[in-house]
Amino acid sequence: MRFLSFSTENGDSWGVATNDGVIDLGARFGGSLQETLAEHQLSAMMDRAAGLEADVALDAIRFKTPIAHPEKVVCIGVNYANRNAEYHDKSEEPKWPSLFMRTIDSFAPHNEAIWRPPESHQLDYEGEIALVIGKEGHRVPQEVALDYIAGYTIMNEGTLRDWVRHAKFNVTQGKNFVRSGGLGPWMVAADAISDVNSMMVTTRVNEEQRQHDTTANLMFSFAYLISYLSTFFILRPGDIISTGTPPGAGARFDPPRYLCPGDQIEVEVTGVGTLTNSVIDDPTV
Repeated sequence: MRFLSFSTENGDSWGVATNDGVIDLGARFGGSLQETLAEHQLSAMMDRAAGLEADVALDAIRFKTPIAHPEKVVCIGVNYANRNAEYHDKSEEPKWPSLFMRTIDSFAPHNEAIWRPPESHQLDYEGEIALVIGKEGHRVPQEVALDYIAGYTIMNEGTLRDWVRHAKFNVTQGKNFVRSGGLGPWMVAADAISDVNSMMVTTRVNEEQRQHDTTANLMFSFAYLISYLSTFFILRPGDIISTGTPPGAGARFDPPRYLCPGDQIEVEVTGVGTLTNSVIDDPTV
């Protein structure tokens, strides 16, 4: 099932996206997707939603990020083997993953514009698969780590390339400009993905394919990431772990191909869907 958060003229809600529209679970049962995960009621809600008819048309809603207020948004750095080779620094594959944090307000929802800030015109795209955690975990063994995934969503992990070089040991500045990335359109329940090692990630800019790779090429698997991160974090329901981007980001072209107002970015993940965002200059300036 595809669980989403959204708003209509009646306010904020959440539900299930079907081929016929959206089943409004918020109107029917209350709560939110994040609360449902925290209460360990996702499976029960899937049973309740089965067979219900859509309440509202998909084109009548405004998408919101699937999880409104995650405690943590953890992003993994270089994770695809081909991406590591893209740096041309002759480095071996890393022993441990690199990571950084993002705030939820650094993302725009599906079908809305991401913002290019006035401080930099080096806005870049990074298409990624993001895991949504479904239950609390600390020091989770790899053998059971996939059981902690409630579902999968899609991230355009937008990056200001010059700002990631402002400091010696972190990239946080270039990763957290308001609405510089995208997240959504929904969370596909984990049981919909039969093989997490054969998921494909494809990024298109103005219909031109820029990134295309498979999770078979990950240096650190989903299970490893959950186990590793839970060594020092307590993972909680609604936490988001973005798992790295394939080769082909705009900065890797010569000359670089950064995003400009009017561009349209699509990040497609097999079994999950397609996240679509346009680009505008920050309208608050």
